[in-house]
Amino acid sequence: MRHGGLYEGLGRPVEGVASIAVLRANAVGDFIVATPALHALREAYPDAHISLLGRAWHAQFLADRPSPVDEVIVIPPTPGVGSPPGEAADARAQERFFQAMQERRFDLALQLHGGGRYSNPFVRRLGARLTAGFHTPGAEPLDRMLPYRELYPELLRLLEGVALVGAFGRTVEPRLVVTARDRAEADAAVPPGGGPLVVLQPGATDPRRCWSPQHFARVGDHFAGLGASIAVNGTRDEAAAVRAVIDAMHHRDRAMDLTGRLSLGGLLGLLERSRLLVSNDTGPMHMARALDVPTVAVYWIGNLPGHGPTSSARHAVAVSWRLDCPTCGRNCIGVDCGHDASFVDDVAPEEVIALAQPLYEGPAPADAMLPETREEPDPRAPRAGQTR
Repeated sequence: MRHGGLYEGLGRPVEGVASIAVLRANAVGDFIVATPALHALREAYPDAHISLLGRAWHAQFLADRPSPVDEVIVIPPTPGVGSPPGEAADARAQERFFQAMQERRFDLALQLHGGGRYSNPFVRRLGARLTAGFHTPGAEPLDRMLPYRELYPELLRLLEGVALVGAFGRTVEPRLVVTARDRAEADAAVPPGGGPLVVLQPGATDPRRCWSPQHFARVGDHFAGLGASIAVNGTRDEAAAVRAVIDAMHHRDRAMDLTGRLSLGGLLGLLERSRLLVSNDTGPMHMARALDVPTVAVYWIGNLPGHGPTSSARHAVAVSWRLDCPTCGRNCIGVDCGHDASFVDDVAPEEVIALAQPLYEGPAPADAMLPETREEPDPRAPRAGQTR
C-alpha cells in the first residue's frame, strides 16, 4: 500500500479487498470529474476488480478504452438513481439485479453518486462487506461517511470520498484515453487538414446554462476570420441550436454542422486535434479538459464552484453573475422557478473572445501538426490513463 496523497489519513485502507463496486450512474461530465477518484482507487487497490455501476452510455464509452475500472455494470432504472425520483421501478428487474450483486460478495461498495437519500439504500442493498460514501441529513447511514455539502468542488468531493477507504489521490486533473477507433471516426466526419480547428458546443441539458446561438456565431466568425475551421457540435436534440449558430455566422462556408454525427468516442478523437473548444457548461467541455485541450466555458455563477476547471494554464471561464430569473425576476440560488430562460446570456461575446484568443494562439495539438513536424512519444513511457 502506497503512502501520501490528498486527504491522507481520512480513512484506513481496508484489508483483503478483491472486488470494489462504485456507484456513479449519471452524465458525461459527472463521470469525467470522477476519474481522478477512480484512479486513486486503482492505485490504492491495484489487484482489485473495480466495477462501475453506471448507465448504458458508460458501458459503450468505456468498452476497449483503458481506464481505472475493469467493467461497467448497467443498473436497472431506479428512482433517484439514474432515473427521476418519482418514476416507477421495475420490482422484478430490481430483485434480479440486487440478487446478482449480492452473489458477487463485493468487499467495498462506494456511493459516489450524490447525497444518499436514494443512493445509500441502493448501495447498502448490494451486500458489500464495507460501504462508504456521502450523506445528507436523513439519508441512510453507511459504514464510513462524509457530509454532502452544497457548493463544494465535485472533483475534490469525490477524491475525499475515496479517501474514506484509504485511497489518497495524487492528482486532481481528469484524464481520458483516446483510441484508434475514436480517431478514425473523427477523421471520417472531419477530415484533417483544414487549418486550425475550433469546436463550438452550443447545447446543454439545462437551457438556463445555454449561451445564445448569436453569441456563439460571433465567436465562430472571429476565429473563422483568422483562418480556423469551425465545427459546431451537438446531439440530435440540439440540432436547432447548432443550425442557429451556423445560420447566424457570416463565414458559414468555414462552419461544419456535426449534429448527431459523432459518438462520444468520436467527439473525443475530434477534440484531441482541436485548437480550442468554446462551450456551455456541459459534458464535452469536461472531455476537452481531460485531454488538456484549451477551453473557454460560459458558466452561471451558481454552477462554477462545483464544476469549474482545476487548472488555469489552458482553461478559462466567462461567468454570468445573474441571480434573478430573466422571466419572473425570482432569485434562483437554490431554487428552480420553472422557467427556461438563459442565465448566462449576459456574458458578452467580446469577453469570451478575449479569453479565447491567447489560448488559440498557444501551441497546436500534436495531432494537428504535419507528420514531419510531429514529436513522437517515447514508446517506453506509460500511456495517459493507463494504471496497470
